[in-house]
Amino acid sequence: MFNRLQSDEHFNILKMMNNASRRRRSFFGFLVLVTAGAFAFLINSCEDVVEPDQTIGVVFPDSNVSYSQHIEPLFQQGCAFSSCHGTASQAGLNLESPSYSKLMNHQPRLVVAMEAENSLLVQRLDGRIQPQMPLNRKPLNENQINGVKKWINEGAANN
Repeated sequence: MFNRLQSDEHFNILKMMNNASRRRRSFFGFLVLVTAGAFAFLINSCEDVVEPDQTIGVVFPDSNVSYSQHIEPLFQQGCAFSSCHGTASQAGLNLESPSYSKLMNHQPRLVVAMEAENSLLVQRLDGRIQPQMPLNRKPLNENQINGVKKWINEGAANN
C-alpha cells in the first residue's frame, strides 16, 4: 500500500510538472506570437510619408546660403528617406545627416562649386535631366531651387 501511495504521489507530481511545462510552452508561444505581430506592425507602419507641401517650410535667403541651415534641412525633409536617399537607399546617395561629404564626394560629381548651372544636382532639381528630383514628390519651389544654386555659386561651402 505504501508503494502504491508513493507511486500515485509520484504520478501526480509528474502530471503537475507536465501541466506547468505545457503552460510555460503555451505562454512562450503566445509571447513569441505577440512579439512577432508587434514587430510586423512596426515594420509595416514605418512608411516614408511626406506631405505634398512639407518642404515649403525651408526658405532660402537671397545671399549667404548656409549648408547646415538651409541645404541640409531641405534634404532631410525632401530627400533623406529610406526609399529615396536614406540609409537603405538603392539610389546610391545617402543624404541623411551629416550629408555634406557624401554629397560632395559622390561620383558622378553632383556639385561643381561656383557653377550651379553645370551641377548635376541643380539639373536634377530643376528637371533639365530626368527623372526630376525629388522623385514622385512635389518639385522644389523656385526659392528652394534658386537657394541651392546660390549656395553652389557662393562656393558650396560646408557652413
